[in-house]
Amino acid sequence: MKPRLLFVIDEDLYFCKHRLDLARAARDAGFEVLVSTFVQHHGKQIEEEGFKLFPIRLRRGLQSPLHDLASLIELIRLYRREQPDIVHHVALKQVLFGAIAARLVRVPTMANAITGLGFLFHSGTRRARLILSVIRPVLRWALAHPRSTVILENGDDCEDLIHAGIIKRSRAVVIHGAGVNVSQFRPSPEPDGVPVVLLASRMLWDKGVGEFVQAARLLKGNGIRSRCVLVGMVDKESPSTIPEKQLLQWEEEGVIEWWGHRDDMADVFASSHIVVLPSYAEGLPMVLLEGAACARPLIATRVRGCQEIVRNGENGLLVPPQNSHLLAQAIITLLHDKPLRDKMGARGREIVMHEFRAERIAGETIAVYRQLLGNGRGASPAHS
Repeated sequence: MKPRLLFVIDEDLYFCKHRLDLARAARDAGFEVLVSTFVQHHGKQIEEEGFKLFPIRLRRGLQSPLHDLASLIELIRLYRREQPDIVHHVALKQVLFGAIAARLVRVPTMANAITGLGFLFHSGTRRARLILSVIRPVLRWALAHPRSTVILENGDDCEDLIHAGIIKRSRAVVIHGAGVNVSQFRPSPEPDGVPVVLLASRMLWDKGVGEFVQAARLLKGNGIRSRCVLVGMVDKESPSTIPEKQLLQWEEEGVIEWWGHRDDMADVFASSHIVVLPSYAEGLPMVLLEGAACARPLIATRVRGCQEIVRNGENGLLVPPQNSHLLAQAIITLLHDKPLRDKMGARGREIVMHEFRAERIAGETIAVYRQLLGNGRGASPAHS
């Protein structure tokens, strides 16, 4: 019989954008693939792939205690009914709730992918510290399953969790994100017209959107010819969300353009000249991987996650976080030097092809599955 692999992930859009290639590879490798997620608009796409879909109410972000308790009970019932051989939890909240449910139901094996430590670990607010103090011992217990692996996207996150006593080094592995579909995201010539400087992410303050807007003001004030574009949705689930009213106000000022959520990101990158992400911290940002795959030069902050893909002076420029002046200077440097943009873009594509292709990442992840199930074929990624 085929081993049953169940993905538990925060929402259907995220699964389709970041784990669909892995799920296809797992199916081709002989797994029966099941998907459990909060369904909004992409449930049909998941089912058309031939995956069994189980809609659940568990969502990222802070919900009411009753909502979260009901979500935990729903997961317990799902695991008992479907009896997966391995569960792959993706993102911190799904890891926490899913690992608790899996331990209670005695799911044989699980892979817990923490895609970034996010608000709770990096914000430093009193609320975040309080929540973290409560969940830390629970998370430690949930991740101590004897046949489980914690997957991190960068080495800094891995070391932080080890030093915090939440995970053991022997059960941790670094796999660089979800990989990029290099056939979908491919190089194209720069478009004619006013250069487009693109920031694509959820509209959150801690993605550096505020610094990007201020940098756009500096460019405009200095007569620099450019279009500074924001692409992404307002994320009402995040404490760091930027209100739609604020985004529209910036647009009315003529400082930036806000294109909202886009499903055609390959076309968005093709319409750009420079890809920017001045984030405060990341797991491994897909937007930078996809931008590099499209041979666009990158500008990002010198923080965890971003430094995994941006090699300063090779395929992009790194600037300090929360510094709009240096961000503006980096943008100006690339705007004024097309040969440098071309050189960095070509190097970025090379890096993605060598290190971040979806096929490579899927292979590393499937090796973890096989090792956990006890029928390993081929080596798993090196432990960190």
